[in-house]
Amino acid sequence: MPPATQDKDADTAATPAASGKRLQPLGRGLAVPPGAAPRSAVPSVRYDLAVSGTGESLDDGVPGDEPREIFERGGASWYGIQFHQRKTANGERFDMGAMTAAHKSLPFNTRVCVRSLVNGSEVLVRVNDRGPFTPGRIIDLSRAAADRIGLTSMGIKQVALSVIDREGMRCGGEAVAADDLQAAPEAPTARVRAPAPARKRAVVPPRKRR
Repeated sequence: MPPATQDKDADTAATPAASGKRLQPLGRGLAVPPGAAPRSAVPSVRYDLAVSGTGESLDDGVPGDEPREIFERGGASWYGIQFHQRKTANGERFDMGAMTAAHKSLPFNTRVCVRSLVNGSEVLVRVNDRGPFTPGRIIDLSRAAADRIGLTSMGIKQVALSVIDREGMRCGGEAVAADDLQAAPEAPTARVRAPAPARKRAVVPPRKRR
């Protein structure tokens, strides 16, 4: 009998109830119930360095709206206060509060819809600078444009670019108006002063000897 009493005391000390804590069994079911609505409809992220002319398209599900063709896909970065008011490649002054961007090959004043492949947000920007020149990055956004798609908190983000060249195309859930497609005014050029005409030297005749 004494050995049995010792075994009983050992079992009581080993149970969680003896220490005041109860272990809960892990559930075997799925975290998301079957048939529940998806938590996110963002397209799958593809971590290629940079892909041009993908042939893919983006469809926002708007009735009567044609899908946008993806021009390029890759990493996006941003630049802000350290370049504010410096001259861009097209002669403008960089404004970190404007919706502009730098691209390596698209013509200046091209409108581009930048779609985040992380959260699905979009922003319409105008190309006015050249860059980025780091492998894997396809566009440099201004600080304001980067804030619009949540890029400033992440540094580099995978995005898809679509060229907006027709009125009525959509970006960020809104149709692009004709005014948004107009070219920006050209940057003022510095006035070049004409060289001053050379002064003519007066010819003094030699004195005659007496």
